[in-house]
Amino acid sequence: MSHVGPRGRTCSRTLRSVALLTTGVLALPVLSGCTSDNDKDGTKGAAAPDVAPAARKWVEQGGTVHWAVDTVPATLNAFQADADAATGRIADAVLPSLYTLDRSGRPQLNPDYLESAKVVEREPKQVVLYKLNQKAVWSDGREIGAPDFVAQWRALRGKDSAYWTARNAGYERIEKIERGANNLEVRVTFNKPYADWKSLFSPLYPKDVTGTPNAFNDGARKALKITAGPFLVKKVDRGAKETTLARNPRWWGEPAKLDSIVLRAVPRGKRAAALADGKLDIAEIDSGAAKRIALAHKDKGSGGSRPLTHGPGADITPASALRSWAEANGSDDDKAEEAQEIRARNAEAVAKYAREQKGLGGFAVRKSLEPAYTQLALNGESGPLADERVRRAVARALDRQELADLVLKPLGLPAKPPGSHLALLGQHAYADSSRALGKQDTQEAQALLADAGWTPGGANKKKTGEGTKAGSEGQGAKAGEKKDESSDEKKDEKSQDKSGSSASGSGSGSGSGSASASRSDALSDAASDEGTYIVGDDKPRQAGPRPESATHVLAPARTAAVQGMALLHQAARADDSEVRGQTVNAAQDSHDKKPGGMAGAYAPRGTAAPAPEASGAVPQSGPLGKDGKPLTLRFVLPAGEGGESLRAVGERISRMLDRIGIGTEITKVSDDSYFKDHIASGDYDLALYSWPATAYPATDGRPIYAKPVPASDGSLLVEQNYTRVGTNHIDQLFEHAASELDEGKARDLVRQADARIWAAAGSIPLYQRPQLVAAKPGLRNAGAFGFEAPRYQDIGYRKAGASGPDLQDPKKK
Repeated sequence: MSHVGPRGRTCSRTLRSVALLTTGVLALPVLSGCTSDNDKDGTKGAAAPDVAPAARKWVEQGGTVHWAVDTVPATLNAFQADADAATGRIADAVLPSLYTLDRSGRPQLNPDYLESAKVVEREPKQVVLYKLNQKAVWSDGREIGAPDFVAQWRALRGKDSAYWTARNAGYERIEKIERGANNLEVRVTFNKPYADWKSLFSPLYPKDVTGTPNAFNDGARKALKITAGPFLVKKVDRGAKETTLARNPRWWGEPAKLDSIVLRAVPRGKRAAALADGKLDIAEIDSGAAKRIALAHKDKGSGGSRPLTHGPGADITPASALRSWAEANGSDDDKAEEAQEIRARNAEAVAKYAREQKGLGGFAVRKSLEPAYTQLALNGESGPLADERVRRAVARALDRQELADLVLKPLGLPAKPPGSHLALLGQHAYADSSRALGKQDTQEAQALLADAGWTPGGANKKKTGEGTKAGSEGQGAKAGEKKDESSDEKKDEKSQDKSGSSASGSGSGSGSGSASASRSDALSDAASDEGTYIVGDDKPRQAGPRPESATHVLAPARTAAVQGMALLHQAARADDSEVRGQTVNAAQDSHDKKPGGMAGAYAPRGTAAPAPEASGAVPQSGPLGKDGKPLTLRFVLPAGEGGESLRAVGERISRMLDRIGIGTEITKVSDDSYFKDHIASGDYDLALYSWPATAYPATDGRPIYAKPVPASDGSLLVEQNYTRVGTNHIDQLFEHAASELDEGKARDLVRQADARIWAAAGSIPLYQRPQLVAAKPGLRNAGAFGFEAPRYQDIGYRKAGASGPDLQDPKKK
């Protein structure tokens, strides 16, 4: 049937109706998603890369670029659990990537390595035929071929536990790999259809790395002797915290313009100083550093004739200066000495800041939207948020557009809130499915809470039943009681039973209540109290029983991992001097533990915090209550200096929730424990963190939204679903999408899954993150890449005398 949506949008696909969990009387359409007629490719509102593009003829031959990264990579093997963003950057520059992403986040065949790649057979089994570029060779002179594909498949398919690998979906679906008609052809046969086959073999390592467990586990951690990219790894200097890439003399493609790229590890809070001191040529920065660069250009425009009106010393008035001078020259020797020391320190700080501002004036800020979005996560495992009505009320209380405007508009970036969990604007899979949940509506949010039993006087009432958690549906209900289910979810459960699944629990589309008995079995409190963190462990997993009551977290698929891996701590610590939000004084987590990042997920950084709102709504007089308990949610946020922006955004959300009667207790915890000990282990009600986008949502999105299930040893398997909210139907849609070779049908299945994720209200996308990069003005083809994969061979400095419209690459205009 055809359905006309808001603003004249038309979708020619069947609508599904589902009874949402509001006593079964409120039925809303759950759409698979659609784009408007005048935005068929979904690019409206997307930000373009900002890389100062230039044709190669206008780029100077030679030179070195010093590029900031967060850390010296612990490993150069991108398929190991402790690989990070620096690992991925090196791999992209020195190893084959058969497909790379364009500016819209769509995979494109890389002609440097492939002449063609396509599905040549679908029945009885899927067969992909790769025809390699006949010039493609490894740096030792050996041609790239089937043996390299076979070795990587055997290392990553998961059948040999001797390989210390992070999870990487897709390789387990390959049945065999064969040489084709000649050495330049590789035939890959799948035992099960795989829609995201383009994600495989990128990067491709030589068989020398993947051929044996020892070479894979240890050989590629600190060095890559054999490569096949425009650059090669010349040196990893952990003492100097630098990795040097040099031009590859055996590169058969267009030669690299630069002689070398030096990846220098510089903490984000120190990058402004490093840029000013000439230690960096390009660095991703936060909004505070971007503001300093803008001020430096403004001051330069004045010719330096006026004193600085910002930075240390800017608040010194003539009166305070006179008073300071008088104290420093007074008769009290002790006070005079102290005052002189203070004046000396202040003078030094002012001079240092002035020097840095002069240096920062030599940089430009390039900006785009990062391929990642910030979300509010709602832990649905237990407590009030186990009731979907309460989660939906939280979601309906949020003004996402206002948050996006306040974060992105001051930067001049598109401020459209993400309408999808699985794709971003410009990607083929993108469609706004947020209507499955609904827009901000205070009255509707309050009605949902009332329907769930949360009332203004509920905190003073006695509990009517024993053994039922606050927020659960059906007070005093026995574990064996059967709850009402929507017909749609009943079908899902029956289908799941037929498929032999042992998972129980109804999930988001089932019934009029929340924590059903079956869900309680799957998501017990004990299962998440003591989390066993195994992501990032670079040692082989030992056989034997796991600890009881443990939450086991699996590492992500490679695509998502490379984009977001190991950014958590650096992001959480990123300095944002522009934001100084006041936070609720809550308990400070004082865990003294080893840092624990979470591959593929990270805390937002460097975005301007929303300012206090002018609210016209009448707030509730304190939190609502139920069975003698107030409706208060624990909002966990990082406590570090770089988390100021994040905490300010959290407070803004707290004020929005306060208006509908939901109280929040902001708990600040150490950055090192934020993800490992709280998000991953389920020790939170509300939290803010980000997910990177991917070109392969059916593969990379599945573990993020998979329904948690109990393992045979009694532990809870959450994969990457840290909200603990999922349904059988969502799982089935991901499985069908991953196996659907028709691209249009696969996209439709992904959009249907996204609509279900919205309806479940476990996570609410707020805004796409800004990407700010400081770069030397003469540096070309580098900056804020957005989705677009860098072409490292094209990066370099502008030729002397090159100017005018011919400087820009016509293909990228």
